[in-house]
Amino acid sequence: MAREQFGHLRKTLDLEFVSTELLELAFRHSSWVRECGLDELASNQRLEYLGDAVLDLVFADHLYNAHPELPEGDLTRLKAALVRGSALASVARRLELGDYLLLGRGEESTGGRDKASLLADTLEALIGAIFLAGGYEAARAFILRHFDTLLEDVQKRASLRDHKSALQEVLQARGESPPTYRVRRTDGPPHDRWFTVEAVCGGEVVGIGEGSSKRAAEQEAAREALGSIMHSDRQEGS
Repeated sequence: MAREQFGHLRKTLDLEFVSTELLELAFRHSSWVRECGLDELASNQRLEYLGDAVLDLVFADHLYNAHPELPEGDLTRLKAALVRGSALASVARRLELGDYLLLGRGEESTGGRDKASLLADTLEALIGAIFLAGGYEAARAFILRHFDTLLEDVQKRASLRDHKSALQEVLQARGESPPTYRVRRTDGPPHDRWFTVEAVCGGEVVGIGEGSSKRAAEQEAAREALGSIMHSDRQEGS
């Protein structure tokens, strides 16, 4: 019966290039494997590991090419919103992947088929299987097709392009004080001002921005500061 179900799933999701055996492996939860007395390697965990990396690469690739205007900090925030567990679970539910999960009795009795964590892991395992069977382009096509609505929604969020908020979050994560902004220069007549603003972190100027308002100049300074901090982190890590 299980083989028939996975044969149906192959057709439903247009995955006929993925073998039924590989597809079934993507849905084998560790609880089911234990109950069947199988080795741990018979579960979907290795595929989940692979799918997680593929998902990360596909979104990094897509966002990098789709948004040449965004600095690394914004790209990172966009990607994080796409690969979070709740986002993966929502896609898995839409594809009804929970219906195909192979679960142990304990997980079955506690509603495992609709647990966000299990659904997210299963989707990653499925992506891993697609990558093994069809390569990067097949996995990329599947991901962009089924994440299209979520991708569009995430990219439209104005908050994700709020450079000042992004800079503050990065500094907080590093245990540092929030940035301050100071006007470096004001040019032009009263009705047509042009502001130059500095972003200051730890007493040092880490970004300079310009704009027709203080707010716009601060956003630009924060954007430059984010790029400077990310570049510094890369240099230290190399």
